[in-house]
Amino acid sequence: MSTKPTTTDLEWTELDQRAVDTARVLAADAVQKVGNGHPGTAMSLAPAAYTLFQKVMRHDPADTQWVGRDRFVLSAGHSSLTLYTQLYLGGFGLELDDLKAFRTWGSKTPGHPEYGHTEGVETTTGPLGQGVANAVGMAMAARYERGLFDPDAAQGESPFDHFIYCIAGDGCLQEGISAEASSMAGHQKLGNLILLWDDNHISIEGDTETAVSEDTVKRYEAYGWHVQRVQPKADGDLDPAAIYAAIQEAKAVTDRPSFIAMRSIIAWPAPNAQNTEAAHGSALGDEEVAATKRVLGFDPEKTFEVADEVLAHTRGALERGRAARDAWEKSFQAWREANPERAAEYDRIARGELPTGWDEKIPVFEAGKSVATRAASGKVLQALGEVVPELWGGSADLAGSNNTTIDKTSSFLPEGNPLPEANPYGRTVHFGIREHSMGAELNGITLHGNTRAYGGTFLVFSDYMRNAVRLSALMHLPVTYVWTHDSIGLGEDGPTHQPVEHLASLRAIPGLNVVRPADANETAIAWREIHRRWTKEYGKGAPHALALTRQGVPTYEPDDDAARGGYVLLEAEGGEPQVVLIATGSEVHVAVEARERLQADGVPTRVVSMPCVEWFEEQDQGYRDSVLPPAVRARVAVEAGVGLTWHKYVGDAGRIVSLEHFGASADAKVLFREFGFTAENVAAKARESLTAAQR
Repeated sequence: MSTKPTTTDLEWTELDQRAVDTARVLAADAVQKVGNGHPGTAMSLAPAAYTLFQKVMRHDPADTQWVGRDRFVLSAGHSSLTLYTQLYLGGFGLELDDLKAFRTWGSKTPGHPEYGHTEGVETTTGPLGQGVANAVGMAMAARYERGLFDPDAAQGESPFDHFIYCIAGDGCLQEGISAEASSMAGHQKLGNLILLWDDNHISIEGDTETAVSEDTVKRYEAYGWHVQRVQPKADGDLDPAAIYAAIQEAKAVTDRPSFIAMRSIIAWPAPNAQNTEAAHGSALGDEEVAATKRVLGFDPEKTFEVADEVLAHTRGALERGRAARDAWEKSFQAWREANPERAAEYDRIARGELPTGWDEKIPVFEAGKSVATRAASGKVLQALGEVVPELWGGSADLAGSNNTTIDKTSSFLPEGNPLPEANPYGRTVHFGIREHSMGAELNGITLHGNTRAYGGTFLVFSDYMRNAVRLSALMHLPVTYVWTHDSIGLGEDGPTHQPVEHLASLRAIPGLNVVRPADANETAIAWREIHRRWTKEYGKGAPHALALTRQGVPTYEPDDDAARGGYVLLEAEGGEPQVVLIATGSEVHVAVEARERLQADGVPTRVVSMPCVEWFEEQDQGYRDSVLPPAVRARVAVEAGVGLTWHKYVGDAGRIVSLEHFGASADAKVLFREFGFTAENVAAKARESLTAAQR
C-alpha cells in the first residue's frame, strides 16, 4: 500500500471543528475535576492532534498492535490529555468515564501516558525529550524492519512503509537528549519521521525568553532536517488546513526527517488564562472554564459535554481504520506470496521465537585462558548475528572498546553516506557520542517491534543514560545495555572513568537485570539467557545490563546454573562449608584464590559466583538456600564497587570487601592490591567472619 500523499486539500466540516473544541473543554474539565494537571497545551494542541488522528495517520483504533500502522509519540507527555481526548474520540477504548477519572487511582488515564497501561499509547513519556528520541528509534527500526522483510520495494510501496509522528514542546527541545536524537535523525536521513513542535513560548517559569533565544528552526535545518513553519489563524488558533498541508509536504520528502514548527497560544481560547504560565500546569478555575465554554459555544453549566453527533462523527475513525487495514492486508498478502522465505522469517519473529538451533552457535571458551568478558561478549554477538537477523545494535563511538560490532562489513547508514560499509539496512549502528539519546532510541526501536536491539558504552557513562534505562524497566522492554570497563580494573584512566557506585545504583532500578559475569563462559551463558528471555514464553520483558571487564580474567568450565543468577562455582572440600565467598565479575577469581588459602588452612570454603542478583532472586527459596545455606553464617561478599547490594546476603556475621570511595589513576593490578581486592585480604575477612559467626 502506498504511503505517498495524494492531496494537500483538507476536508474540514463544522463537526470537525466542534470535535476539536470538544477536546478542549474535555481537557479543561478533566483537570478541573481532579484539581491538578496541564490543561493549557492540550487545549491549544487540539487542532493538531485531531488532524493527525482523524485526517492523517494510518491506524485502526480496533487493533492498536497492527504492524502496518503509523506511530504517534507525545513527547510532551505532561499534556497527556492531548492524547487521551483523541483516543476517546477515535474509539481506541477510552470512554468518557476514563477522562473523568483522569489522574486518579486505577484509571486508564494516568498523569503521563504509560505504555502497556492505556490502549493506543505507544510509549511512556513525561521526562521531557525522551519521546523525541523514542520516535527517532522507531523510525530507525522501521527502516531496519523494511530491510529484513522487503528491501527491494520502491519507496512508499512496501507494506512495511509507515510514518512516525511526534509532538514535542519547548521543554522537549530544550533538553539535551532531543538535540542528540535530532542530530542522529538528520544524519540517518530518516524520511519516515515527522516532528511537530508546539512553539507556544511558555514554560513553567513563564515566557521562554527567560531561558532560550536560539532560532530553533535554523537549528533543525543545521541538523539536516526538512523544516517548515506553520502560522496560526488570525485569531491565534492553530490552522488545521495549514498543518495538514505541511504534513503532506513532509511525507513527500523521503530523504530527510521533517520538522514542522507550529506557533500556538497556550490555553487558547481561554479569555484570561491563554498565553500564561499558569495555564501550563494548573487547573484553570471554575470561572475560567465556564468563560472558555461560552467562547466556544458550550453550556458553562455542563461538564464533560460531548454531543452525540460529534462522537458519531469522530468514531468514524473505526470504519476508516478497518478500511485502511483491509487495503493493507491485501498488499501484505501479495508480499507474502511473492516472498515466502521472508514471510516465514516474519512469522517467526512476530511470534517472538528464535531460529531453530540458535543457541548452538554460542561459543564455549576454553577453561584456563585469560579473556576479558568484553571480548567474549563480542565473539558471542558476532556468532549470534549469523543466525538471529533481527538482532542489531552498536555503540556510542566505543565499538572497539565495547566489542559491539556485530558485522564489520555492514553499517546502518543512509544512502549517500561515503563509508564503504554504509547500508541503509545495515546491522551495526554508530550511535555517536550520544549516550543519552542512544538509551531512548533503543527503547523506541524495541517499542516499534520486530527487531531486537542493544547498545554499548562504558559503565561509568550509564549515568548519561539513566532516565532512559529507568523507562526501559518501567515499560518492561527487552533492551540490552552492553556496559564495559566495569570497575577500577580499567586502570590508568582514573576515577572519572572508574565506576564505583554504578552497580548498586543500577540494581536499585526495579525491573532492571544487572548481569556481571565472572568469565567468558558466564558471558556466553548470560547472552543465551537474555535471548531466551526475549521470547514470548517469558511474558513481560525486562531490560538487561551487561557489566563487562576491560581486563582479562581466568576462564572456568561453563555451568548452566549461571543462568539462575547465582550458583556454586567451587564447592568446599573436607566437609560442609564453614564459610561462603560470594563474588561477581573480575573479583570471582580473587575469591577463588582466597578459597585456596583457606582450604590450605583447613577451612572448607565454598565460592559462589553471582552474576545476576535479580535472576537469583527469581529462584525458589530451596534453590537459594542450597547455594547460600542459612546455617553458614560466615560469609564474605567481594565486589569492586560500593557494598550496598551485599548486606542482605552476608548477614550480621558477614564481611564485605568493597570500594566505598572513588578510584585512582594507576595500573589495575596496583589498584586491586592497594584497595584490598586480594586473596590475602579476602581470606582475612573470611576469618573475621568465622570468628563473628561463633559468638
